[in-house]
Amino acid sequence: MSSSGRPVIQPARLRRLLERLVNIYSPSGKEEDAIDFVYSFLKRYDVPVVRQPVDDHRSNLLVLPPDADIQLALIGHVDTISAYDLEDFGCDEENGELFGLGTADMKGGCAAMIEAYLAASAAASSPIPAALALVVGEEEEGDGARRLVRDYHFPWAIIGEPTDLKVSLVHYGYLEMQLVIRGKRMHASMANRSAHPAESLLHFLLRLLRYWEERWPEVIPNIRDLSSSSAGFVVPDYCEAWLDVHLPPALPMGEIIMELEQLTDSIREDNPHVIPSLRFTEIHSGYDIPERSPFVQKIRHILESHELPWSPVPFRSHSDANTLWTAGVKPILLGPGQLEKAHSPEESVSFDQVVAAAEIYADILISL
Repeated sequence: MSSSGRPVIQPARLRRLLERLVNIYSPSGKEEDAIDFVYSFLKRYDVPVVRQPVDDHRSNLLVLPPDADIQLALIGHVDTISAYDLEDFGCDEENGELFGLGTADMKGGCAAMIEAYLAASAAASSPIPAALALVVGEEEEGDGARRLVRDYHFPWAIIGEPTDLKVSLVHYGYLEMQLVIRGKRMHASMANRSAHPAESLLHFLLRLLRYWEERWPEVIPNIRDLSSSSAGFVVPDYCEAWLDVHLPPALPMGEIIMELEQLTDSIREDNPHVIPSLRFTEIHSGYDIPERSPFVQKIRHILESHELPWSPVPFRSHSDANTLWTAGVKPILLGPGQLEKAHSPEESVSFDQVVAAAEIYADILISL
C-alpha cells in the first residue's frame, strides 16, 4: 500500500494487460482465447478464479471471495463486435490514446477492473466482499450476463461500459424489433407498387420513424438490417427489417408497444395486397437509481476525491445492466472511454483514463 493507505495501481502491468486483450480477437461467440488469457493471467497472481460455463464452448470468468457476503460485483464483458477490418483490429498507440477494436467497449474497462482487483486485494487486510465477473456475449445474446445472475446474486454492480468516467444511474430501456412484409413473388416486369413487399416495407419504416419523431421524440430508433428473399429478376415475396429502439426509462414502454402493434394493424388495413407483421425479440426496461442512495453517495465521494466532477449522465444504449436490473441487481455504469467512439473504425481510449478508472475501482473496493 502507499503511504496514504490506498492500493497501488501498476500502470505498466495494466498497459501490458490491455494491449494483450485488444490484440486477441474476441467477437461475441468466439471469446475463448480472451477468456483463456485472462484465466492464466489471474492464476499467475494466485487469484481464485473459476470458469462459469455459458454453453459447451464458452465460459464467464468469476473471482468470488471465500466465505464473504458479496456486496458488489465489478462486471465487464470481454467480447466485441466483429472487426471492421480483420487485417487491422489490434492495439496501436498515438499520443497516449490506445486504438483498436474493443479499447473503449470495453476491454479498457475490463483491464482496469482486473488491475483494481489485484491492487485492492494486495492492500486489504482481509478478503474484499466483492466479486469480479468477466462475461461473454454482451454484444449479441447477453447469455453471459443471464448465466451470471442465474447462479449468483449481489445487491450492487459496477459495469465498466464507456461513460467517460461519469456515473450513469439512469439506463435506457431497449426493444429489438423485427418487421416483416409478405407478398406475392412474381416476374420483375410485373411489379405492382401497391403490392410490392420491399416498397411497402420502406413505407412502413418511414411511418414508424415519423411516429417516433412526433409522438415520442426522446426515443432513439436504429434501422439495423434490411433484407429480402429476392433471387434473380423477381419481385420478392418476403422483406424484413431489424430495429434497435432505445427508450428513456420514464416513457411508458407498454403503451408504446401497444401503439406499434396498432400501427402494424393499420398498415394491414390500408393495403390488403401485403401482409405485415411485427415481432419483439427483446424487451428490456430501463431504470433510474436515486442519487441519495448511501452507496451512490460513497461513489460520489470517491470520484470527488479524484478531482472528478459529479455529473451523472444517462446511458442511452443497451447493456448487460438491463439483464442485471431485471434480476434484482442495482447496476451503476462507470468506465473509461466514450460511447460515441465504440463500434467505430477509429475506436480508442485514453490510457490515462484507464489508469484513473483502475484507481477509482480500487478505492471503491477498499471502501467496502
